[in-house]
Amino acid sequence: MTETADTLDQQVRTADLDRWLSSRLVADDRARADLITLYAFEAELMTIPTRVTQPLLAEMRYTWWAEQMDGVFAGVPRKGHPVLEALTDLVARHGLNRAPFDALIDAHIGRVREQPHDLDAFYAGPMQIATRVLAGQGHDSAMADAARVWGLTQTGRRQQAASLKSAANKALKRLPPAGFPAVAHATLTDPDRPEPLKRLRLLWAVLRGRI
Repeated sequence: MTETADTLDQQVRTADLDRWLSSRLVADDRARADLITLYAFEAELMTIPTRVTQPLLAEMRYTWWAEQMDGVFAGVPRKGHPVLEALTDLVARHGLNRAPFDALIDAHIGRVREQPHDLDAFYAGPMQIATRVLAGQGHDSAMADAARVWGLTQTGRRQQAASLKSAANKALKRLPPAGFPAVAHATLTDPDRPEPLKRLRLLWAVLRGRI
């Protein structure tokens, strides 16, 4: 693992343990590093409100990230920024679409402005990108309900999430095994569960191909 990859890996482990654990299920080092790059980008966005005291300052920082997407998708990232440099390489190699990245940043700005939580932008879009990185194009419909299960769980609507699981698992039968680590974390419903138990739950989910 390179120094940059190790830095991003540690960043994600600290900020987002559940998705870091699910990334351990990716056997290929390069593919796992790609997944970590996506999650490190999201970690940067998630931590902004914890670093500033005023909503306006948070919005300014999100605007800065929105502007950086120009460089990322033009192949000229801000030099010396490990997340932006890694993301630029990832976008170029996989031919990723910019729209979900912009939508995610816009959703964070909306949250600062106390607008309704955009589940698709916060949860479905990032999971779709991760699935494309691991398994290629054409699998959005297979993981759409799994993304909604994850989003509903993360926003405290566990009963709704539970009612959608059957449909999500039925659709996941169409997802290639290589793409499953991108959705595996949707099976983790208790953030306080000890890490060893989370690892076992993820392994069981992978073996069954179900969240």
